[in-house]
Amino acid sequence: MKKIIGIMGPTNAIEDDLINAYQIGKYCAENNYITLTGGLKYGIMNEALKGAKENGGLTVGIMPTDDKSEYSKYVDIPIITTMKAGRNYIETLTSDIIVACGISAGTSSEISLAIKPKKKIILIGLDENTNNFYQNLAPNQVFIAKNYMEAIKILNS
Repeated sequence: MKKIIGIMGPTNAIEDDLINAYQIGKYCAENNYITLTGGLKYGIMNEALKGAKENGGLTVGIMPTDDKSEYSKYVDIPIITTMKAGRNYIETLTSDIIVACGISAGTSSEISLAIKPKKKIILIGLDENTNNFYQNLAPNQVFIAKNYMEAIKILNS
């Protein structure tokens, strides 16, 4: 069975986070992993899917809405939930590994929901306080990376 990498992050992400998301999506494609996001055409979701799709990967979007005009054009398999943020739990349970590129309230919920089922979580580019918070909650699950290159090393370990 193929490994599923869930790439999470804000819709209004900064440029560094978008680059990290694209590169992690590309990494997934190059390693024959499935890239999973929230599926929308914004921010981290779109960039991660784009990185995977432009490099021959398979992509899944756990969709918050049935409004197809909101979907990323890089989603191969849209899973329509109409659950809005409630879909975050589906995203985390479906993913084998969670990679967070940046932080927002939604991303924070995804990271938190991934702790209880003991998912491996990689945080890229978050501030020290946020990193410490999550590492204190789950020291054996949460890994810190400054950028996608460090995250890929963690994914390969």
